[in-house]
Amino acid sequence: RKRDYEGFLCSLLLPAESRTSAFALRAFNMYSFQIKDSITQKTTGLMRMQFWRDAVEDIYSDNPPHQPVATELWRAVKRHNLTKMWFMKIIDEREKNLDDRAYRNIQELETYAENTQSALLYLTLETLGVRDIHADHAASHIGKAQGIVTCLRATPYHCARRKVFLPMDICMLHGVSQEDFIRGKQEKNMRDVIYDIASQAHIHLEHARSFSKKVPVKAYPAFFCTVALDDYLYNMRKVDFNIFNPSLQKKSTLLPLYLYIRSWKKTY
Repeated sequence: RKRDYEGFLCSLLLPAESRTSAFALRAFNMYSFQIKDSITQKTTGLMRMQFWRDAVEDIYSDNPPHQPVATELWRAVKRHNLTKMWFMKIIDEREKNLDDRAYRNIQELETYAENTQSALLYLTLETLGVRDIHADHAASHIGKAQGIVTCLRATPYHCARRKVFLPMDICMLHGVSQEDFIRGKQEKNMRDVIYDIASQAHIHLEHARSFSKKVPVKAYPAFFCTVALDDYLYNMRKVDFNIFNPSLQKKSTLLPLYLYIRSWKKTY
């Protein structure tokens, strides 16, 4: 609720038998996600990643460590027979990402998103009892969109700490340096960079929806995170892709209503 408010709201819409497991997955995701921002030395980050790698191994050996999230994950694994590989992908990818450097290109950002956000969605689908190729295909694209939007949303936060992670190829294409973002400039070529990256997220969402009729309706609750993504991309258009506009950092008060409408309409 505190660290992943949107994920928390989406999890509330899952069937009762999946909800507790989804909360555990979200908590695990946030623990591994926050390691990068909470360390000053990479070795500390590597040790914390190793804790989670060992924890997952122990969970699958029926011997979870005495840690609240690990205990809940163990219950979720037992209840839904969750695939170990997805947990390991999330940990491995977050570990690789401990190096403080920008993504070389949009494909590198998408790979990171696939191995973290999409992997989380694959696990969420398993809590719903959905193992379907079309649902996985949709999860892949929605996860990539989620990863791209997360990168955009975090840009002002990172720039304030003199860090920029936006794909370098797109920045170079528009003649924008990392220093331009750190200084918080609002030139047209910077907005063009953000437009290009945001467009890629939009393309992934559209693609995921293009075959929605093939996706089992049972899988839809896993994909309600698209509501928050749509909301952010819409607000981004409203401020002409100025990533530093304060309105983009505000919590959407109407999000619970939008989520309810989407769940009632049974679409994603």
